[in-house]
Amino acid sequence: MMQPFETTNYKIRSLISGKEFEDTGWLLEAPGESPSLLQSVYAKKQLEVRDDAFGFYRFADWLPVRRMLNGSSAPVTYKSERLANVLGLSQLFITLSGWWPEKGALMKTCSFKETEAYSVCARLNESGKVLVVASAGNTARSFARVCSDNDIPLLLCVPEDNIDALWFDEPLKDHVKLIVSRSGSDYFDAIHLSNLACRLEQFLPEGGAKNIARRDGMATTVLSAVTTIGRIPDYYFQAVGSGTGAIAAWEAGKRFLEDGRYGNNKMKLMVSQNAPFLPMHDAWKARSREMLPLDDDLARRQVEEIGAKVLSNRKPPYSIAGGLFDALTDTGGDILAVTNAQAREADRLFRETEGIDLHPAAAVATASLIDACRKKQVEKDAVIMLNITGAGEERFMKGRRLNYLKPSLIFDINPSMEEVRERLIQLF
Repeated sequence: MMQPFETTNYKIRSLISGKEFEDTGWLLEAPGESPSLLQSVYAKKQLEVRDDAFGFYRFADWLPVRRMLNGSSAPVTYKSERLANVLGLSQLFITLSGWWPEKGALMKTCSFKETEAYSVCARLNESGKVLVVASAGNTARSFARVCSDNDIPLLLCVPEDNIDALWFDEPLKDHVKLIVSRSGSDYFDAIHLSNLACRLEQFLPEGGAKNIARRDGMATTVLSAVTTIGRIPDYYFQAVGSGTGAIAAWEAGKRFLEDGRYGNNKMKLMVSQNAPFLPMHDAWKARSREMLPLDDDLARRQVEEIGAKVLSNRKPPYSIAGGLFDALTDTGGDILAVTNAQAREADRLFRETEGIDLHPAAAVATASLIDACRKKQVEKDAVIMLNITGAGEERFMKGRRLNYLKPSLIFDINPSMEEVRERLIQLF
């Protein structure tokens, strides 16, 4: 029988001053301080994993949540045999978020973005405001599903060219609304649109990487891996668009060091981007904390070329204190580049060896591991965590009639505040 759910006991710490704050409900920045990512400090230093019946909230000791929402599923971790044999690895562990019932993976949106949504929405107070989320696709699908199922008002901002990612196995409730930046725009344009919406009193910005609940939700992939393996991995592989998941992995690794039961090694972050869109890769290779100049039109053309459209953030939390630059520096990590052709081959190999289809971003991560093995960048006996951030879409869709969320409003790439205000008033 499931135990009663209790609010997690935690505080929020500034990386700049070291000060700790009570969570006043939606703290995204430390008052009066230089910009940095805030971090959660949990009362329980040793993680106690709850029963499977809690779903995602089995990791609630290290989640900044006030309640448990309906319909959640946690990431699952298993030891690879066939892919590991092909790559010559003895301790390859795959952490999978998606739809693969035989493995216990039951995420109906088939993406680890569900971990963000179930954490962020469980942190929300009953403010009466409409939550605003900008997304390149998968995040929007996950927030839409969670908010529809749990009666949370939501405004999604997505590039029009990406709305084919907004598929669902049943119709969404009417309190979930979609607005889009017109065809030819990208994720950054959707973020700009969401920022304009959030200037209006009735809307609440989700916060992206600045939201501790988003990062700590994504960190459940590492919580799954470490508690399954019994130790902190030596290497962590993931494809990144914003790098938020990798930052979350770094933060989780530090919590496990403090836990003290899973070893004392730092998990080396090996993250990847999809060529030719390589803004963080290029900055990291130049050992630059600041992002390098990138023309907006060139960036949009590069995004059109990549297979993994979700890996297309032009303004990632790379430079900010506590961001990806700091995470890579602290762990001795690296950013790898993967072509579309490499990702397609990785997808083919994963299907053949592991038996499930991959989301394009997960194929990029797998391709980076394959390339790292080929270049002897990882030891054959190293404990490796491969974060498969999306899988089983084809499996889930087969035989189901899908419903697609249609946009309520379409905006130009750079709309005025007046236009956004006038058109949004009629939605909610």
